[in-house]
Amino acid sequence: MSFDYASRASKGARDYQEDAIAVHAEANDGVVSEAASGSAHKLTIVLADGMGGHAGGARASAIACGHFLAAFAHGEGEVRGRLVASLDAANLGILDEVDANPALAGMGCTLVGATFDGGGLEWVSVGDSPLFLIRKDEIVVLNEDHSLAPEIDKLAEAGKISWETAHADPRRHFLRSALTGGDIELVDTSQRPLALHAGDIVILSSDGIHTLTHDEIRDVAVAAAAQGPAAIAEGLLDHVAARRQPYQDNTTLIVTLVR
Repeated sequence: MSFDYASRASKGARDYQEDAIAVHAEANDGVVSEAASGSAHKLTIVLADGMGGHAGGARASAIACGHFLAAFAHGEGEVRGRLVASLDAANLGILDEVDANPALAGMGCTLVGATFDGGGLEWVSVGDSPLFLIRKDEIVVLNEDHSLAPEIDKLAEAGKISWETAHADPRRHFLRSALTGGDIELVDTSQRPLALHAGDIVILSSDGIHTLTHDEIRDVAVAAAAQGPAAIAEGLLDHVAARRQPYQDNTTLIVTLVR
């Protein structure tokens, strides 16, 4: 089993980029790469979406990705524990940066990290950056959404508010958990490796992708799969741009295609 991967990013309607990614890819011959696109036998990828203004958000996401990947590479033991330890290292990196530069107080980020190997897919996440699995004609979100959106949707499901009101609620994107250097309120992890199959498509994304519905994401990805992960990522960003949302957030993707 091998993993072809590619990343792409768009600023959207903003004039700055707060998202960051980092990659550690190992080929069959043991050659290690940090390239943003390629093919690997073993793969670790991480994506963070910053918050706290232009300078703070970009800095937080870059620090988190760098510390996460370094900690995972030097970690020992079972994968799930290494992922959680790497998340803690990312959070501590943000704390150290704020301590060194108090002007950055309030910065933080969401984070989703994933590992791929012959045993399957494992992940850890905090915040609202989604991890999608597309298998044949089905799409599922593997990780929890730590924004207020699920809580607001529960009110609609219970009939307490309308779905129209739920979807229009400006609080949907408020975060219930993020990396800020303090206590992490909510953490989502895989409980066991998820077996992967040839043809599976796995997408890590910042929340800018929510401009598209899950069905649209699936359709674009399946249509472009034969051309590889870069074509999938570019197709998704093209569809986001075509919506011309006046407040479109940054959208960053890492697409992995299982071979």
